[in-house]
Amino acid sequence: MSTLVRQGKVRDVYDVGEYYLMVASDRISAFDYILPTRIPDKGRVLTQISKFWFDFFDVPHHLVSTELESIGLPDGLDRAELEGRSMIVKKCEVVPIECVVRGYLVGSGWRDYQSTGSVCGIELPDGLANCAKFPEALFTPATKEESGHDENISFERMKELIGNETSNELKEKSIEVYERGRDFAASKGIILADTKFEWGWCDGELILIDEVLTPDSSRFWPADQYEPGRNQVSFDKQFVREYLDSTDWDKNSEPPELPDDIVHRTREKYIDAYERLAGKAFPWK
Repeated sequence: MSTLVRQGKVRDVYDVGEYYLMVASDRISAFDYILPTRIPDKGRVLTQISKFWFDFFDVPHHLVSTELESIGLPDGLDRAELEGRSMIVKKCEVVPIECVVRGYLVGSGWRDYQSTGSVCGIELPDGLANCAKFPEALFTPATKEESGHDENISFERMKELIGNETSNELKEKSIEVYERGRDFAASKGIILADTKFEWGWCDGELILIDEVLTPDSSRFWPADQYEPGRNQVSFDKQFVREYLDSTDWDKNSEPPELPDDIVHRTREKYIDAYERLAGKAFPWK
């Protein structure tokens, strides 16, 4: 018997005995709201990109299999619907910190820099432009919140919450994984501007969990269109955020439906990211 143990903004997690079944839906969120419109196959893209990276990185992780034959299916869901969007994963104790790595000055980091001259307490030189590249990647942790937006914290605060040893290990591992992903993505014509990782304890070891370097957890930019000093063309859901910014939605009420054109273009952007990284056609195209 399988049990739904958690429903996030995008993923549903089921207890299937020894393991969890993590199912990525086609839901999309922005500004801390789940939008009423779904993006077809988005969950499959996220799952296939995560699988690609889990296979690529030589780091311990939670993915056991994407094959569903070995487990009982959750009640009310059929195999055809789950195919391509499901991961069988190890159970672990989740570290309550979002491990954010930034390679470029963008988003909340840019807003922070404009008002304080720093990003999450890390002082930066004067005169940096929007989307400027950092000389080296910055580690800027955040708390994991069950609802609302994650809260940026200093590395010192992270140490207070989870200890020096674990904090230092997570910082080192997160920057290493980001840099390897960044370099590979660059070889495919993609700038990996920033990302967030989640880690968990499993059998006394820190392992990489949840999703990895997807358009939901990262900013992907086409390298041939990069130009500092402005917002960038993206493969990620920043495209949807920018559309919502162009509407009269106040971001304090139920969000509007997305137009068909925005849905179609968002789906294409996610699929394009997968195909560039994986070097093959998206199977559900």
